[in-house]
Amino acid sequence: MLSPDEAKDRCVALLRRAEAAGAEAGDTVYLANASQSVTVRLGALEDVERSESEHIGLRVFAGGGSASIGSTDLGDAALDELAQRAVAMARLAPPDRFAGLADAGLLLRDMPPALDLDDGGEAEPMALRRMAEAVEAAALAVPGVTNSNGGSASSGRSVFALATSHGFTGAYAASSHGISASVVAGEGSTMQRDYAYTSARHASDLRDLAAIGEEAATRATRRVNPGRMRSGAMPVVFDPRVGSSLVGHLIGAINGASIARRASFLLDRDGAQLFDSAITILDDPHVRRGLRSRPFDGEGLPTAARALVEQGRLTGWLMDSAAARQLSLAPSGHAGRGGSGAPHVSTGNVTLSPGTLSPAQLIADIAEGVYVTELIGSGVNGVTGDYSRGASGYRITGGVIGEPIAEFTVAGNLIDMFAALVAANDLEVIHGIDVPTLRIDGMTVAGD
Repeated sequence: MLSPDEAKDRCVALLRRAEAAGAEAGDTVYLANASQSVTVRLGALEDVERSESEHIGLRVFAGGGSASIGSTDLGDAALDELAQRAVAMARLAPPDRFAGLADAGLLLRDMPPALDLDDGGEAEPMALRRMAEAVEAAALAVPGVTNSNGGSASSGRSVFALATSHGFTGAYAASSHGISASVVAGEGSTMQRDYAYTSARHASDLRDLAAIGEEAATRATRRVNPGRMRSGAMPVVFDPRVGSSLVGHLIGAINGASIARRASFLLDRDGAQLFDSAITILDDPHVRRGLRSRPFDGEGLPTAARALVEQGRLTGWLMDSAAARQLSLAPSGHAGRGGSGAPHVSTGNVTLSPGTLSPAQLIADIAEGVYVTELIGSGVNGVTGDYSRGASGYRITGGVIGEPIAEFTVAGNLIDMFAALVAANDLEVIHGIDVPTLRIDGMTVAGD
């Protein structure tokens, strides 16, 4: 794996080759990852994995067309061939008046923010094994746990670099660490499985091993021998672990590419009051050590914090340069990049701001409802907003969370769901998208 400075130099070298081959403009990205993980099951070593990858991608513009190509070979001869092939492909490609680099005047020119994304360390395999053993042992020690799917620990590091023909170069490294446990509780047909995990940029920011194991075990034992739920319209309460998916659907719907294609259920709703005025959703790519933090976007534009929804009102679309040109708007600094191909929209660290009620207060007036802890399937229509997901969780009766239930469906339309959404005050910022406990009244539950 190259260092960030070496990666920048390699990207610039490939650009120079592309320009010599006839490219009118272009950009290059370098992506490298190295990771290792250890899994134990019932105290015995189950799996050890290590992976390393390195990829350089080139996008060029020539004769009105564009082409993208990539290689895992970073040698001089390979880069020469890569540049020549990319230019030849671009000259054969149909013209695309929206494709192109970002406006040079919008590029990040200042020093990028220091986000402390790399702790510089790499865990030893034996250290990972000890962590995996410890998290599983903590889960197995909880009464009611009858089997284990394993405890795991992982560590990794990545480098991203970007260079453009109109003057931007940037690179950064990021580390990643994770611990998880998955266990089974109960016997026979009553058995249930659940899990817990923690992830962080710095190993020192991981949650306590014992707490992760105990959380996985507690979640599994509470789900043993689930019942069924009657069908009908009722309040649905989403555990924070699954409630974040609702924000994910919002992000997909405000993607500028979807808006340009007129394939979003939020089409023509820019500036609309989608949520109650108590709801604000923030995107902050500059969180120190954040899981989705980044100093610049995939086109070299500066990133910055912004409200996606402010006091319930949608603030606009998330756009790379191509979508912005189609919509006659400005790019928003949300471009992401893969190893090859055009940019796509991605976000930073997203949070739905907490409300004023505790989770207990949020459900206190629910005579009958469901508390969802797991969603199954992908029954969401991004064009119409129709929502239907298999689920499991707990029955709410008389304002209290009761016995476990499974094999039911929750359904509605995301426009109506957003309007009815109420947030509790238990927000924890521990993942890339974080929400507190969420309540939505009037959803359809299909059970028995």
